[in-house]
Amino acid sequence: MPRQFQRGHKAKVSDLTPGTDLYVGVQIAGPGLTFDISCFGLDADERLSDDRYFVFFNQPKTPEESVQLLGAQAGDTESFRVTLDRVPASIHKLSFTATVDGAGQMSQVGPGYIRIVAGGEEVVRYAFTGAEFSTERAVMLGDFYRKDVWRFAAVGQGFDGGLDALLKNFGGEVAEEQEAPQPSAGGQAPGFAPPAFAAPAPPQAPQAPQSQQAPQVPPPAPQPPQPPQPYAAEGAPPIHAAPTVVSMPGATPPPYGDTAPPPPAPPPPAPGAPTPPPYGQVPGQAPGQAQPFGAPPAPYGQQPPAGQAPFGQPPQPMGNPFGGPPQGGGAVQGFVPQGAPPGGAGLSAALNPYKEAPTGQRWTAQNGHLMRVDLTMAGGAPVLARQGSMVMYQGKVDFGYKGAGFAGRIVGNATGQEMQLMRCTGRGQVFLADNNAHLHQVELQGDGICVSAENVLAFDESLSYEVRRIDGHGIPGGALFTMLFQGTGTVVVKTHGAPVVLPVTPTTFADCNAVVAWSAAAQVVLSSQVRLRRNAYPGHSGETVNLQFRGAPGNFIVVQPYEV
Repeated sequence: MPRQFQRGHKAKVSDLTPGTDLYVGVQIAGPGLTFDISCFGLDADERLSDDRYFVFFNQPKTPEESVQLLGAQAGDTESFRVTLDRVPASIHKLSFTATVDGAGQMSQVGPGYIRIVAGGEEVVRYAFTGAEFSTERAVMLGDFYRKDVWRFAAVGQGFDGGLDALLKNFGGEVAEEQEAPQPSAGGQAPGFAPPAFAAPAPPQAPQAPQSQQAPQVPPPAPQPPQPPQPYAAEGAPPIHAAPTVVSMPGATPPPYGDTAPPPPAPPPPAPGAPTPPPYGQVPGQAPGQAQPFGAPPAPYGQQPPAGQAPFGQPPQPMGNPFGGPPQGGGAVQGFVPQGAPPGGAGLSAALNPYKEAPTGQRWTAQNGHLMRVDLTMAGGAPVLARQGSMVMYQGKVDFGYKGAGFAGRIVGNATGQEMQLMRCTGRGQVFLADNNAHLHQVELQGDGICVSAENVLAFDESLSYEVRRIDGHGIPGGALFTMLFQGTGTVVVKTHGAPVVLPVTPTTFADCNAVVAWSAAAQVVLSSQVRLRRNAYPGHSGETVNLQFRGAPGNFIVVQPYEV
């Protein structure tokens, strides 16, 4: 009996089957629709860094044949053979996708599935229907991914756009068809290209008899080589037919392949008319005198008067670029180009490093301070997040107040572990952050972790959580408290700065304000350093309350470089 996966479910491949030679079948159909079913071999950054690991109808296998396209068989629309132990180490994920070929949407498909067969026996099946999608034209069905071992995840994530858009999302490039060269307006073939056809030879006159032919003129004697001329003589073949055009700042260059028309010559002055002053000089103004505001600039090629910028260029800034302090008491200059960015010029190149990270998982870190959760995955399970942590969302998402109840408020007030939470439900994506704190995604698979409520940003509602007491003496109240999370799901932990994870030893002590989290199986003992004689006079260390951790090998603590 195969295991029935829901969207967002994950499992180790070794828990499903001991084999690594697997059969992957995809069944998807819709009235009047055809589909392209592909497999993307992605690197650690979830990018298609090697085009040879894009398996589709035009490239049916990878170089070492770890992924092979088998075609339609056994009731499957498309099928693959995947040999996991032959996948190179540079490939961290195998993503199986289906895209509509032509017009249509994923909402029109009927019941479908992706399944895994090992040794002739089906071990996993993830079923889906068109009711789970709307206007998407592609869907990410399932992934094999490395996380210490190979695992499988049922994704079921819709994607706007077809196969080309999906390929670009993974960092691939779409080859564009080359158009045939078009002849120019004059009817001549473009330069550096042979003519389209040979001109017909002129008709030859009937040859005269041998005796009546004119005597042949001997060829002229070879001429000595001439030195190169700076300009072609009149009537010479147009080797460089396009005139040389000096590009003025701010001018728009002519289209590629076209020649710019020469500028019109100024008309000659009428007989007896006064000679106009040079361009850029006001009549009656002495040379070198500063021009008044609004006067035309100096002639091109000449230095402008003092205090005036050259023609076509912006005025010199009075301060530093946007974000820097002004110099000389001037105002800060904003959004003034200071050269092309390292990744190239243009708005797209400037924004490319900050674009949204690739999707495919329920929780995705956009950077070290921003987390994205996809509510459409994991069967649409809700997410609990700290109130006010939402910075943006996409789709239809509802935010509701999550109350702790009367007993929960009593416990929270008494222990200091009260969390003000909101419940996020719906179909969409929510972006979460909290005051530029460092965010860390912790995935639980039946185990547990202790985290202070102050360091929790968000977590899956499927996780169970409760307040745990740390008994001790030497502090007011005689105890410390923390939150214990258990179950299967993800909890997002926030820290001040980059944390460090340390193994638990018999002599592991940590400041109670610097500890962020620790393994649930670790034993925690309160260690008080309070001494009456030391506190009776100034100069003591100030480290009065510490936590001592004990436990078997494998336990850990997480410490942040920060104290309250």
